[in-house]
Amino acid sequence: MKPLIPGNLLTTAMAILPHDQVEPALKLALSLDIPFWPQLPHVSFYEDMYVQAGERFPGIVLSPETAGIRFDSNKFSEELPELLEHWDDLAYFDISPQYSAVYHRFLELDLSRYPAIRGQLEGPISFGLKILDENDRPLIFNDEVRPLLLDFLARRVQAQLARLKAKHEHAFMFLDEPGLQFIFSSVCGYTDLRAREDLDRFLAQIDRPRGIHLCGNPDWEFLLNRDLDILSLDIYTNGEIFRCYGKAIRRFLDRGGVLAWGIIPTGFESFEQETPEKLIAYLETLWPDLTQAGIDREQLLAQSLLSPATCCLINPDREKTVAAAYAWLREISRVLRDRYRLP
Repeated sequence: MKPLIPGNLLTTAMAILPHDQVEPALKLALSLDIPFWPQLPHVSFYEDMYVQAGERFPGIVLSPETAGIRFDSNKFSEELPELLEHWDDLAYFDISPQYSAVYHRFLELDLSRYPAIRGQLEGPISFGLKILDENDRPLIFNDEVRPLLLDFLARRVQAQLARLKAKHEHAFMFLDEPGLQFIFSSVCGYTDLRAREDLDRFLAQIDRPRGIHLCGNPDWEFLLNRDLDILSLDIYTNGEIFRCYGKAIRRFLDRGGVLAWGIIPTGFESFEQETPEKLIAYLETLWPDLTQAGIDREQLLAQSLLSPATCCLINPDREKTVAAAYAWLREISRVLRDRYRLP
């Protein structure tokens, strides 16, 4: 199946940046082959990815002074009618300027020279695990609210994707799902079987292309078997494990899936220990295992992107290391694209 997302080791990145000003962050995002609108929690509390996702969901209580976000059941009952009244208005579900000034600035730009553009929103599993109700119970365990949450966030993703596609025909979405790494723990209580049903219901409501990004280490076969067009991961940390899933990766690629290899660390200490040459060498140690699993190397490279390994908000030099990681990303892409003669 032909991929819906460009590959050939072009560059992109996950959205969260440590900048406290919009324009430098946007300039950095636009320096990659596939740009995105950055999420900037140092600019505003409302730029937090959970806060952005929860905009207009009934029952959400925000506390900007303490950077808090909660769920209140009584407030949910009061606000639910307004949501249902606007359910058929897709624009109602898009991100407002209050919740992301940079998103609307991104949409004002001429992005036609790029092969694709990308947006993102927090996924339902992570949102449901993170947001607690008045009894400190994660929202994911509320059987009355969870189905609506799935459908609500699907509408939000669909609204943003439609807006981005109106801007660029090759737009696609990342669903940020850091919480997926926890559901395979015996202490979580929200099972992978339930997550599979919920994710499949959620994805079925969203146009293509769409995929999942996470920096953790879940059951990779679980994700590779979902109906995704792209899977973005921290291969710098998880490469030794991910390389063992050759058969599942082959099936994913044969369905037209694209892998975003997060190879460059953005944390200050890890970054200081690496060089572009060492990172290229490490990446090239992973690919032979996949070719031994029956994956054609040309297909693998044609259906791969390169990205930083993670986001990072806590470096002592704020955005300096992250900007240097982006420079390495562009360099590594250039070297590998030349080496493998990619278009």
